[in-house]
Amino acid sequence: MRLLLMSDTHLPKRARALPPRLLDELPRADVVVHAGDWVDTATLDLLEIRSRRVIGVYGNNDGPSLRARLPEVAYADLEGLRLGVIHETGPAQGRERRCAERFPDLDVLVFGHSHIPWDTTTETGLRLLNPGSPTDRRRQPHCTYMTARVTDGRLGEVRLHRLPPRT
Repeated sequence: MRLLLMSDTHLPKRARALPPRLLDELPRADVVVHAGDWVDTATLDLLEIRSRRVIGVYGNNDGPSLRARLPEVAYADLEGLRLGVIHETGPAQGRERRCAERFPDLDVLVFGHSHIPWDTTTETGLRLLNPGSPTDRRRQPHCTYMTARVTDGRLGEVRLHRLPPRT
């Protein structure tokens, strides 16, 4: 099973549209994960139309229309892999401990908010992934997203993709 992970798209405020390279990934993904701060419902509609399955949450910049359609925290069993998605996990310092305590029954937690790519594993084995943002790099050198594979209930082939600068 192939996963496509993104967060913090902030459309149409930070960009007019999702990058073409990211859109090209949609048909190849079995599951698209979005960790919040969509800002517009059109992006959710687009992903739901063009993707096999979307797992998403709302973020702090998402208004009532998105909050009505999305949970604050999402959970899914992906071929035995216990996945969670949330927008914000708090400051980087202490993140592993906080997330391991809050989500003891997960294998992987995808989060966003910071726009900073993150890939660590807690002492309890919880994998924490932040795909960054495909549209708003903030202080990062590149806009980013992630892909991964789930095989026999295990996460593998996690890859951070850097997008070219917008012209």
